[in-house]
Amino acid sequence: MKSIWNQVLQYLFIRKRDKSEQLNTNTKLMHGMNRISILMFLVAILVMLYRLIFR
Repeated sequence: MKSIWNQVLQYLFIRKRDKSEQLNTNTKLMHGMNRISILMFLVAILVMLYRLIFR
């Protein structure tokens, strides 16, 4: 479970990635897509909370 949170923090640029890990184009694209999906998920949660509180 701890490694999942570490990966999420790396996707969001909160934690620096391991320099010894090789990074190719496919990995960069995958991390970018994951970053976008995590941010969209967080925005959706915020919208749902807003609707729950103010409606």
